[in-house]
Amino acid sequence: MGELLILLLIGLAAGILAGLLGIGGGIIFTPVLYFLFEGAGVEDPVIWTIASGLFCTFVAASGSLVRQYMQQNIFWGEGIKLGLMGAVGVFVGKQVLTSAYYSQTEFVIFFSAMLLYAAYMMFGRGKDKGDEYDRQFEPMQLKQSFVTGGIGGFVASLAGVGGGGVMVPIMNLFYKQPFRKAVSVSHLAMIIMVTSGWGQLALEPGAISGITEYTIGFVDFGAALPLSAGGLVGGFGGALLNHRIKRKYLQWGFAILAIAMAGRLIWGIL
Repeated sequence: MGELLILLLIGLAAGILAGLLGIGGGIIFTPVLYFLFEGAGVEDPVIWTIASGLFCTFVAASGSLVRQYMQQNIFWGEGIKLGLMGAVGVFVGKQVLTSAYYSQTEFVIFFSAMLLYAAYMMFGRGKDKGDEYDRQFEPMQLKQSFVTGGIGGFVASLAGVGGGGVMVPIMNLFYKQPFRKAVSVSHLAMIIMVTSGWGQLALEPGAISGITEYTIGFVDFGAALPLSAGGLVGGFGGALLNHRIKRKYLQWGFAILAIAMAGRLIWGIL
């Protein structure tokens, strides 16, 4: 019962971050699940972590998307287009994930590098004091969606995150999309991307056993559902707070958390 409560609270914190920053909560879901599976001595802990983490991200992003819809801050066309492009990236990344060349060390290095890169981009953006609501911007083009979604989907399948930590900076920095719009678009895209990801891994052969008996393929629902439930509730709160907290504080907060999590993961393999 105590472990269940802890997972619910961790999921709540991750969901709030998902709503605030458009990161899908995976920045917390993935390391927590990795430590759980590795500590339990589960075979192929990386694949279990990524599959279960993508399911958690799906639930958290869904909650945040509903809130974005209620706030009339949703971009259906761009989000669906980005998600479909991301599903292609997920499929490509899954081929690498299930190969013999992607072990725990590669996973930690890749995930940590992704976190540090996103932190660097967000920290720089947080120093921008301009008013994004006064800026002129155009809808994302297909080429931009392909690049953003492809990279986000590839990262999602190798790191067990929603890809928002990469897609939001790309849209915000390179394609000059307003931060809050980028968050909304990424949530919709993530739902499509991560569904394709955990769905494929649920059907992937070779899974022996997770840390609970409630598993399908490499998705451990017994571990993922408590995190997901907390993430769903937190996602609503985070999306609401997104409009009440200054943008630079959101971006700096993301950068600090990403650096701390990367440091913890790297320390674990030294």
